[in-house]
Amino acid sequence: MTYSILFTRKAKKDIKKLTPKLRIKLKEILKNKIATQPHSGKPLVGSLKNCYSVRLTYQDRIVYSVQDDKLIVVVIRAKTHYGE
Repeated sequence: MTYSILFTRKAKKDIKKLTPKLRIKLKEILKNKIATQPHSGKPLVGSLKNCYSVRLTYQDRIVYSVQDDKLIVVVIRAKTHYGE
């Protein structure tokens, strides 16, 4: 079972700032890991409770939420969480 992937405006802006190489890596992670096993990411706490995180680079993370009832993954961010 594969989940559909949607992007927030903020995530789209983050992706535009990524290098072409990182965009390819992001696409592979979304297609091969998140779309097929969305709960395999690290569960987050605090204000991002009910969201998950997967490492894109040493600093950058893909932050997303899962809507199991609709089989949708919403990518919230695709950038660093160590400041801007």
